Amino acid sequence: MTTRRIVTGHAADGRSVIVADGPVPHVRVLPGASFDEVWSTDATPEAIGPVPASEPTSAAPRIGPPPAGSVIRVIDFLPAAAGGVRSPMHRTRSIDYGIVLEGEMVLILSDGETVLRPGDVVVQRGTDHAWENRSEHPARMAFVLIDASFDADLEALTTGQELTP
Repeated sequence: MTTRRIVTGHAADGRSVIVADGPVPHVRVLPGASFDEVWSTDATPEAIGPVPASEPTSAAPRIGPPPAGSVIRVIDFLPAAAGGVRSPMHRTRSIDYGIVLEGEMVLILSDGETVLRPGDVVVQRGTDHAWENRSEHPARMAFVLIDASFDADLEALTTGQELTP
C-alpha cells in the first residue's frame, strides 16, 4: 500500500493551497519491507517558499536524515511467513520518532526488546537497534528522523562501531 502525500504551499496572494496530491514518488523495496519516502529537509530551520523548489526525496538509499535535516518515511514490514526478515542491527546519529500505525512490531536493542502495537511511539536516541515483525500480519510504521550528534562521552563509547551518517 503506497502512501498518499499531500503537499501544501502558498498562492501568489498568500492563500494556502495544495500543490501536490498523490502517491509518494519514491518507494524503496527491500527484502521483507518497503520504504515510502515521504519528505526530506536539508536544513533546520528549512526555508519555506510558495512551492517546493524541487522534489525533496530521492530514490537513492539513505538510512538516516541529511546532515542538519530531517526525513519522514512510512515502512511496511511483512511477517516472516510472507517473506519478512529481521532488520540488521544499526544506529543513526539522529533522534527518531517511530509510530506504529498498524500491526505489531518488536524493537530489539542490545540489552532487551519490547513489543509495539498501534498507537505506540518509540523515541529512538541514536541507539543500536533492529526491527522484526513476529506476528502473522503486515505492520506499518511512520518514522520521523531528525539529525543529531552524540555528546563527547557517547561518541567515545561508539568509536569503533559502524555509525550511519
